[in-house]
Amino acid sequence: MIHVTREEALEYHRLNGVPGKISVVPSKPLESQRDLSLAYTPGVAAPVLEIDRDPQLAYEFTGKGNLVAVVSNGTAILGLGNRGALASKPVMEGKGVLFKKFANIDVFDIEVATEDPDRLIDVVAAIAPTFGGINLEDIRSPECFYVETRLQEMLDIPVFHDDQHGTAIILGAALINALELTGRTFGEIRVVFSGAGAAAIACANQLVKLGVPVENIQMCDLAGLVYQGRKEMMFPEKEIYARGDRPATLAQVMEGADVFIGLSAANVVSPEMLQRMRANPIVFAMANPEPEIPYDVAVKARPDAIVATGRSDYPNQVNNVLGFPFIFRGALDTRARQINDAMKIAASHALARLAKEPVPVPVLRAYGTDRLEFGRDYLVPKPLDPRVCQWEAGAVARAAVASGVARRQLDLEQYESKLADLSRNR
Repeated sequence: MIHVTREEALEYHRLNGVPGKISVVPSKPLESQRDLSLAYTPGVAAPVLEIDRDPQLAYEFTGKGNLVAVVSNGTAILGLGNRGALASKPVMEGKGVLFKKFANIDVFDIEVATEDPDRLIDVVAAIAPTFGGINLEDIRSPECFYVETRLQEMLDIPVFHDDQHGTAIILGAALINALELTGRTFGEIRVVFSGAGAAAIACANQLVKLGVPVENIQMCDLAGLVYQGRKEMMFPEKEIYARGDRPATLAQVMEGADVFIGLSAANVVSPEMLQRMRANPIVFAMANPEPEIPYDVAVKARPDAIVATGRSDYPNQVNNVLGFPFIFRGALDTRARQINDAMKIAASHALARLAKEPVPVPVLRAYGTDRLEFGRDYLVPKPLDPRVCQWEAGAVARAAVASGVARRQLDLEQYESKLADLSRNR
């Protein structure tokens, strides 16, 4: 188990006298007068005129096609709440590091000092020509639904709110495999959520796309069960999951459930609540940094359970780092207009399949173990597994082409071979 102190974290962010975690470096030589003339005036006029003639040539002559904006207004930073745009910058820089490390995607982090969702939309739309994709981050619910939807309607590049869909895609992969291990199907399970914000609703939406009947999903938030006719803390995206016509507690709703999914707060689930679930329960307690029920407590209370958390120091980490770099890699390389449902589902299935493959020795070494094997303690691949890029980005690219949102047709077998080379050399 790895513990990081506050002092260690602060020192990391100012290590060697260089503040922050990202920088910009040139990708072309700039050593001579000729180089300078090509990079700037007069040479730069040539691509300007070509892009004016055909805007799609921006993908050929600029970094647009490999550049993502990571955008936040800081209204919902991790589990820290509304800390403002500037305080979100370390997180957005962190996303940039992960994009670059795992998928070789360049990032500009954009912190926007407004809590007005319409102003945020206007800012992002105005700067969108710079980028091949937009990753929205740490924007509070329910405004995040509106912001994402409006930008998707306005722009012809992928707009992806990772707090929603990233978690949902990894959860989908983990649940595909957990159901296989326990002999269940999506169509028969009853699922209970603790939490009804952006991530929970996106996860529920992903489960419906994978085959869970919407009527089999129940959500609880601070006010208890989300039920029909409830007035408190409701908005349209949550209304879809209103069940029943009277209040109930999380403990009451969990009785007899097959699956518990936590995207809420620490220690809201007791051992007794797990003991009232069905045999072989699936317990995904993903609140960070502390889950809804501690991993060890959950396993002790229900030895027959499959347990996952959002933490890297326990088995079955459900974490969006397994998603966004590779989803954007596939979307950018096909010049997709959007990241659609087909691409999200393809990502979930690709991760689920990869977990069943033998794990390479270098990955075992990276995690300090001599064995990782598909089963109750290994539902999804590890983030440091270099094969994730090939499997997931390749699946996303295939889905983009098949679903008609790709503007660039690839030789997909050749593309996946290229991804494998990228993974080996990262």
